[in-house]
Amino acid sequence: MARIAVTGALAVGLEWARAIAGRQPGAALPALIIGGVALCLLGLGWAPEQLGLGRSRLGLRILGGIALGAALLLPAAVRWHGGPVLSAPLAIAAIAVSVGEEIAFRGALYAALDAVWGAPAAIIGSSLLFAAGHVLSHPTEFLVPVLAAGLLLAAWRWACRDLVGPIVGHAIADLAL
Repeated sequence: MARIAVTGALAVGLEWARAIAGRQPGAALPALIIGGVALCLLGLGWAPEQLGLGRSRLGLRILGGIALGAALLLPAAVRWHGGPVLSAPLAIAAIAVSVGEEIAFRGALYAALDAVWGAPAAIIGSSLLFAAGHVLSHPTEFLVPVLAAGLLLAAWRWACRDLVGPIVGHAIADLAL
């Protein structure tokens, strides 16, 4: 139970700290990269398999992640009229945050919740805290889509016992949005 509380508080706290630090002039890029790395550290102490990071069927897991990315982008694609392409440093930062958020929320937090209360609590709890982590970095009207994305990625994590797909899908969505 303590592991759930500590992991959840650290994950949300790191997201909020990243959002606040990123508001300082010239600090957005370092805040994204440092925040992503810090979130990854929440996976320490877990076996890769517990986080959903095993190596079996890696090609299918990556393909699943591409499909998740496409599903996450469908609503935005309907409204898209062209837009800027991310610079290389910003793309690296977006990937760092995507990987960090997945390891923190759908890796460590999900595993801790699942071990104590089972998959339904892991899916709902990790998704709610994922949305809470975005309160300071996203407009209020965007929090429902963030929650929906969290639920989709957590459902994949449960159904496939896989975190590779959510990492790939999340990275694709962050790179495109």
